[in-house]
Amino acid sequence: MTDRVTLRHSVPPSAVAEAEAWSAPAWVPTRALGRSVLLTGLLLLLGVALGRVDLVLLGAPFAIGAAVGLRRMPRSAPELLISGDEEHTVEGGHVEAAVTVSNPDVIPYDLVVLRTRTSRWLKLEQADRPFAISVPRDGWYSVELPGDALRWGRQQVGPAAARVAACNGLLACRPVVVSGQGVRVYPVTEPFNATEAMPAAAGLVGNHRSRRPGEGGELAGVRPFAPGDRLRRIDWRVSLRTRDLHVASTLSDRDAEVLLLLDVLGEVGVSGGVGGSASVLDTTVRAAAAIAEHYLQRGDRVSLLEYGAQARRLRPATGRRQYLTVLEWLLDVRPDPVELDEDDYENVFGVHHVSSDALVMVLTPLVDPRSADMLAQLTRSGRYVVAVDTLPAGAAPANRNQWTPLATRLWRIERENVLGRLREHGVPVVAWAGAGSLDLVLRDVARLASAPRGR
Repeated sequence: MTDRVTLRHSVPPSAVAEAEAWSAPAWVPTRALGRSVLLTGLLLLLGVALGRVDLVLLGAPFAIGAAVGLRRMPRSAPELLISGDEEHTVEGGHVEAAVTVSNPDVIPYDLVVLRTRTSRWLKLEQADRPFAISVPRDGWYSVELPGDALRWGRQQVGPAAARVAACNGLLACRPVVVSGQGVRVYPVTEPFNATEAMPAAAGLVGNHRSRRPGEGGELAGVRPFAPGDRLRRIDWRVSLRTRDLHVASTLSDRDAEVLLLLDVLGEVGVSGGVGGSASVLDTTVRAAAAIAEHYLQRGDRVSLLEYGAQARRLRPATGRRQYLTVLEWLLDVRPDPVELDEDDYENVFGVHHVSSDALVMVLTPLVDPRSADMLAQLTRSGRYVVAVDTLPAGAAPANRNQWTPLATRLWRIERENVLGRLREHGVPVVAWAGAGSLDLVLRDVARLASAPRGR
């Protein structure tokens, strides 16, 4: 269902006082009216000067035609409305858009030339081409622009402009321009599924087995009855054998917190939309949406954090409402390669901003050296960290000269060395490959978290 909002008419930015005057816009004469008046006056002057009646009679039709055409003058401007699809549109999905021209006046519009521009990631039929239509008095005409959404983000339908001619083409209204209508295109969720293993489950209730005793379904052992134990927990076999009441002890089922840390320090690769090649930002956003959807469906708490100059954050929460909030948050992800001072770096990206019980999934291409330093710092602080490599397989800079291929090869060798050093320091790094790509890594992290630590 589309929501049409009345948009104001275009006014000169320096003339604020003239904005109210557009309720009764200035209709300017066209060249046709100028030629008609000029030809009529010239024939009348020649007829009077030369005493020829035939010249006067020859100019009479032009004068009568102009008088008939201008017998009723337009008093109001046309109205333009841009309507966009407000539904949850996903990459590759169908988009419905329309541009409506309304005529609130008592005279018809002989000709309306309408043109609309759209985002290059919205493949709308018949967009970015002029339309020539006519609108009856007190009527409207809608130009439908159906199409497909090619890439996630906040795309724009518009701006649109219209030029109207009336009174048999003798008068033309000033161009009416309206701003674009935003269309939210959510990232496509790649198939993702992971095991139930979690390194730390610290919530109150949930689906993950924790190491803390409590009400749950996992048997932890049998212990003597104590005040406060429920009668249904009594193990009668052990109680009859020992002659003392014993109860079955269980491990509590708790939820976990998953922090998705998005590295937006740089963009590598060229985005080709949903059916083409994926850049680092495309892979990062789509992977974050898939991982968040998986863990939110299982009742876990999910939060997001940008690793960039702005350091946007999304607080941890659970449920479908949080999933929709995550999708909205991901629409505003942009490359943010701004340099930071060391003091600002510590204040914005300090480990104190990360919960000690959270599973931190860092989506990074590992192109900027600060990304590797951030991973090492999180690992040394005792956080449970998993690095997800989002660099496209064939990513390479444009070939500028004969040294570009050699420089690219050296850069890839250096990057492999960085990955090796991270793994030596205990940072698991895995390339994003959709469903099952994180199972082994999460299982290893959970096994390390449950192992006894030396004092």
